[in-house]
Amino acid sequence: QVQLVESGGGLVQPGGSLRLSCAASGTIFSIYTMGWYRQAPGKQRELVANIDNNSYTNYADSVKGRFTISADNAKNTVYLQMNSLKPEDTSVYYCNRYQGGRPYWGQGTQVTVSS
Repeated sequence: QVQLVESGGGLVQPGGSLRLSCAASGTIFSIYTMGWYRQAPGKQRELVANIDNNSYTNYADSVKGRFTISADNAKNTVYLQMNSLKPEDTSVYYCNRYQGGRPYWGQGTQVTVSS
């Protein structure tokens, strides 16, 4: 089993920045993909960004150039640096880790971009 603990959400003004963190614990495999999804009310959950154990990254078109995902394998932690935030980035952000053939999810952290 894997547990994911997220932190870093909150309220920020348009144009501002936030950094999300997600720490994994439990049975950790060295081969993985880890990242962030988001889900706004009435919408489907969508991929924001992910990174794998080879440091290959993948971003949604809507966040390219604004968000950066990184990983600290020694800490089993991934980070999502979010800059130039827009109101449409408002959502619940969920951490995800895929390893051993199955996904694991965090409980979600709210990000609200509003003036």
